[in-house]
Amino acid sequence: MLTHDFYYELPEELIAQTALERRDKSRLMCLNKDSGEIEHSTFVNIINMLNPGDCLVMNRSKVIPARLFGKKKSGGRLEVFLLRDLGEGIWECLVKPGKYARPGENIVFPEGLSGVVKEILSDGIRVIDFSCEGVFLEILDKIGQTPLPPYIKTKLENPARYQTVYAKEPGSVAAPTAGLHFTEELLEKLKDKGVELAYITLHIGLGTFRPVYEENIENHKMHSEYFLIDEENAAKINKIKSKGGRIIAVGTTACRTLESAYNESGGISAETGSTDIFIYPGYEFKCIDALITNFHLPESTLIMLVSAFAGRDKILRAYNEAVKEKYRFFSFGDAMFIY
Repeated sequence: MLTHDFYYELPEELIAQTALERRDKSRLMCLNKDSGEIEHSTFVNIINMLNPGDCLVMNRSKVIPARLFGKKKSGGRLEVFLLRDLGEGIWECLVKPGKYARPGENIVFPEGLSGVVKEILSDGIRVIDFSCEGVFLEILDKIGQTPLPPYIKTKLENPARYQTVYAKEPGSVAAPTAGLHFTEELLEKLKDKGVELAYITLHIGLGTFRPVYEENIENHKMHSEYFLIDEENAAKINKIKSKGGRIIAVGTTACRTLESAYNESGGISAETGSTDIFIYPGYEFKCIDALITNFHLPESTLIMLVSAFAGRDKILRAYNEAVKEKYRFFSFGDAMFIY
């Protein structure tokens, strides 16, 4: 299939620039992946679409303030964007301007943080070894800025609105945005109804913003992302699956994690690792039965994933109807429930 097969026209004014005041008041499009039938609702009514014994699987990764501004010893300013934690204070980073960040270069930041460029990878990414006297993540909270996707031009006034209410594990440079629609109150109502909640972690990297440059989508190489599923949540998901309950991924990151961790024995493995799974039409889903997601960019790997789940024609028809009905698109936009 060609990348252009996943293109649709989107007026710029439909790209949501800010979050709604109330998370669960976003609009919700419900799409039956078998019949193609579409219903329009509000996200708070997702409770009516779920049944006792269903399981929502949510990504509890937390967005870190990954954009830093530092100086070289010569005084030149550098912007450093944290991409991936390699452990022991070493990170893969983007640096601007990159030509001044050569191996051995020392970068000084506020609050006693410093970093040394250790190597340059083939795609220009720098490996930086950071050191500080305090706790690294606490210093990030003081001096870092929350990164936003390039299509959001409005300043983020409240960083908490770019976090899910259940975010717990720091490590993402972008939010798992399908989860932004949930409130604590809605989650409690779902539990009262008998809907199970399970949690996984997948730390979202910068690759989530990268376009597909290949004409043939099969030639596209996905970025690798760290994920974790603990034994408690793996057991919960497997138990519900075995009893016939639906496994509902909250977002494409939860979907990719579950599909990556599904084993030949017919269950989810408790594991820690990296995944570069690329899901596009023709993929046979092994774990998930339904998907809560936002509306994605044209020609992106994410619209290819939802097209694999519901069918390209049904997805493009639904997206065109969303444009007609003036839904809000992308990270701070409205939601879909595909079942």
